[in-house]
Amino acid sequence: MSLYLLFDVGNTRLKWAAVESTQHPSDQQKKLWAYSGSISSKSLQSAEHRAELADYIAKTLPKPSIIGFSCVAGPEAINNLKSIFPKWADVEWKQLSGDSSFAGIRTLYQESAKLGADRWAAVIAARTLSLTNSLIINAGTATTIDLLGSNGVHYGGWILPGLELMQKSLAMNTAQLPLATRGDAHQGFGTSTNDAIIGGCDAAQIGAIQYAIDVAKEMNQAVERIWIDGGNAKILAGEISQISKLNKLKIEVSEGLVLRGLWAWLLKNL
Repeated sequence: MSLYLLFDVGNTRLKWAAVESTQHPSDQQKKLWAYSGSISSKSLQSAEHRAELADYIAKTLPKPSIIGFSCVAGPEAINNLKSIFPKWADVEWKQLSGDSSFAGIRTLYQESAKLGADRWAAVIAARTLSLTNSLIINAGTATTIDLLGSNGVHYGGWILPGLELMQKSLAMNTAQLPLATRGDAHQGFGTSTNDAIIGGCDAAQIGAIQYAIDVAKEMNQAVERIWIDGGNAKILAGEISQISKLNKLKIEVSEGLVLRGLWAWLLKNL
């Protein structure tokens, strides 16, 4: 039995998981991620933190057969990541990029090399989990929305600021608006400045999702399922569930969507 170690290096978080060769990425059981973790991506910039991470993983896991990774945090982050396991110098590293091929799907992106590796991995994961027309949302530092048809075509997508970026932008670039804090869930228009900011940012995200669904329908690719991952996934899923027009769709909050897609790709490139 072989062990595969996976890394998703995002702008904010570094996530990892280890899976066994007896498992398969189409399995959604919770036990799938029996070993996983997440830390700040900035930790890779510190030699001390890299050493701590390497020590923790090496003591917890047997030596992996292969290490797969995707990264949107830049070349320095990749170099730092690869430096943390000197004892595993003979282990092969495989990088998933936006232009990495995957049987059964293709992208209409004009320059696929510039497609974010995290977005492409999430698209691969959606295809691995379902053959339906799907909207794939990664709600993290940025919110990305991608359309994948049941025909295996990735029609492209959108990138917009994530919830925190929207809120911070208002606080930093206006004279009288504070940095809003999320409290109890509320519906409708805000009756305080704080609630107006939180509600407005949420509405912008949900509005983009609704518009994406409308555009997909006009393209004869009516969305049947929505996959959501990222730090704000539960917030957006909760908001979507309150909208009668949207809650009829199958909404899946799938933790580790990028890691799952990376894993599926890795299995085809062993």
